[in-house]
Amino acid sequence: MAKIVIPSVLAAQANGQARFDVEQETLGDALRSLPIADLLFDARGEWSRLLNVYVDGKDAREHGGLECPLAGVREVRIVGMIAGG
Repeated sequence: MAKIVIPSVLAAQANGQARFDVEQETLGDALRSLPIADLLFDARGEWSRLLNVYVDGKDAREHGGLECPLAGVREVRIVGMIAGG
């Protein structure tokens, strides 16, 4: 079982819950199971470019993206990017 940790700004949209235990086989399935899934994905079904997702501390985009297997994974952490101009 993996634990997904989300930033407080997203937790506010999930009734204050910032940690979720998931048993899905892939990262994509796990993210889609969250009550805030509609905030994580763009119109093409990819996770938002404004979010970084780390699987046990490694950038998930470099390790299979949404197809990244979660077997043996302890933590998935979602981090919002900061942009400005």
